[in-house]
Amino acid sequence: MNSIKPYLTLLFLVATYSAYSQYTEVINSNRPGVSQSAFAVGPGVIQFEAGPYILKEEHTPLRYDVSGFGIDFAARYGLLLEELEINLQGTYQNDTKTYNSSSIPFEDKRSNFKNFTLGAKYMVYDPYRKAGEEKPNIYSWKANQKFKWKSLIPAVAVYAGANYDTKNNPYVAPDVEGFSPKVAIITQNNFNGGWVFVMNLVKDRIGSDYSDFQYILTLTHSFNPKWVIFGEAQGIKSDFYADNLFRFGGAYLWSKDFQLDTALTFNTKDTPSVFSVNFGASYRLDFHRDKEVDNGNSAKEEGKRQSRNKKNKKDVDFKDDGTL
Repeated sequence: MNSIKPYLTLLFLVATYSAYSQYTEVINSNRPGVSQSAFAVGPGVIQFEAGPYILKEEHTPLRYDVSGFGIDFAARYGLLLEELEINLQGTYQNDTKTYNSSSIPFEDKRSNFKNFTLGAKYMVYDPYRKAGEEKPNIYSWKANQKFKWKSLIPAVAVYAGANYDTKNNPYVAPDVEGFSPKVAIITQNNFNGGWVFVMNLVKDRIGSDYSDFQYILTLTHSFNPKWVIFGEAQGIKSDFYADNLFRFGGAYLWSKDFQLDTALTFNTKDTPSVFSVNFGASYRLDFHRDKEVDNGNSAKEEGKRQSRNKKNKKDVDFKDDGTL
């Protein structure tokens, strides 16, 4: 345990800085879960997240099953402000739906986007902004891990986007076509000890007869500088589809800009039952530059000091031997 304490102290310092500036020294990915974090990637950062998956569904009462594969993907960009991020998110699936209710099974081969959404996320409240004023205790790892009541106050972000669904899409309700709004409220608590809790409340495909409401609860834990595990619960409620999905998995930080992950998804019903396995990766192009702070050490201030020094030298008359 003692061998990882220096690394955890370093992570604490990085977390303190990152909470203040949104941008983090290491990649900040939404994978392997499906929830969005409250924090943006930071100005000048372009980030790609993707993961192929295999899927198996069985509907016992209606006697059909679905097997296939797909890919989840996202592109994120930190735009202008520390708190602002624009992103493109989607899921493409290709599967075969087999009906077993007759003597001769009938197969329906399907493929389309289950979702395709362009949106923007903005952090409206950041309780960690003043964290930079609180210096970590570099002499006590235990003191830095102690629970703090104010950590129960979450960071809050809002999200607004537009879905696009093609006509006759087999993965959405019959009346859903074209563009439809999507909004979300996102909260995030960063607890000591490497625990992070994220909650998403989502209203999707607003305006259609089958608009759905979703909640996503994600708990992650980093037990060393490279490995993270997570658990997630996702509830979906609409007249077209309702479910409660559970995910478990982990991620490995290959480098400060590259992450690998995997997860299992399942539910507890048979209308239909769901089982999925995915493997994913996240990679960022980091063009972030810290804003210049005028602390008296800027080039402009240095130029002014040199100009004053030259003027002062001209006002002083030195003798040949160097004395006044």
